[in-house]
Amino acid sequence: MLSLQNKIFNITTEQEFNALALEIFNYQFLHNSTYNEFCKHLKIKPLSVKTINEIPFLPVEFFKTHAIKTGDFNAQKVFLSSGTTGMTQSEHAVKDLSLYEASYNNAFKQFYGAVEDYCILGLLPSYLECEDSSLIYMAADLIKKSKHPDSAFFLDNHQDLVEILAKNIKNKQKTILFGVSFALLDLAESYQNDLSDVIIMETGGMKGRRKELTRDELHRIYKKSFKVSEIHSEYGMTELLSQAYSEGHGVFKTPNWLRILIRDVNDPFNFLNNDETGGINVIDLANINSCSFIATQDLGKCTPEGFEVLGRFDNSDLRGCNLLIS
Repeated sequence: MLSLQNKIFNITTEQEFNALALEIFNYQFLHNSTYNEFCKHLKIKPLSVKTINEIPFLPVEFFKTHAIKTGDFNAQKVFLSSGTTGMTQSEHAVKDLSLYEASYNNAFKQFYGAVEDYCILGLLPSYLECEDSSLIYMAADLIKKSKHPDSAFFLDNHQDLVEILAKNIKNKQKTILFGVSFALLDLAESYQNDLSDVIIMETGGMKGRRKELTRDELHRIYKKSFKVSEIHSEYGMTELLSQAYSEGHGVFKTPNWLRILIRDVNDPFNFLNNDETGGINVIDLANINSCSFIATQDLGKCTPEGFEVLGRFDNSDLRGCNLLIS
């Protein structure tokens, strides 16, 4: 397993990704009892799986009802999905937090460069209430690694946040503001500021705090208030160990060890072409100790530039990250 782990963040070609995905599929088929039972129920045998399109994708709902573990281990951390009162939360047992840290640090470096060059600000009040949020764990570690004296989380102290943003802009300090959707909307309505030199990173989630708006509507408000040309976004979920990032226009790009496939909503074993809308399936090779092949309840489409998230399946549970409908 360690040899597989060493390969994950060194993928440079599609051939390497496909070969490692098949290797991890075989490993998880043998050592993940829930995934093994799921595959056998579908009458899937490893020898019959020759391409990534033939790999079975575990429905994300299994994380609410089963312990999704590859191998037998005591978790260093169990991440919980956000949810309203009475909603069953997903649980992701993480065997090795250093693997999660390697995933988000390598992805950040791939898309944004060295974290040490940034002041990292977190406007994530609802997530701060949950000690078991994978988003908060990531943001806290990026804040620590940035080593900038003003990198911090903020709750309702918008004035302090605005003053730091203004100072950073004046000093030409590279800055990323991670913000949950409703908190960014509160900030946009309270302060009209020129933040054109700041990366605004929306992490999704209105969660009943405000009237639901489409992502396009929200981003128009943000752009007008903050005077930025684009709003960046992060696509991740509790059940994964990796994130995709959008630098604008709602188009997400994946790190080298993450892939998106779009399944037919009427035939989950049929995959669609670019620009066709269906269910989002995720291959996250960093999720080696859990399950790397997950069928989400998000709707989306792949494009030549990346992929877009278009909404949620009807009657799906609301999720903390990117539940907005475009």
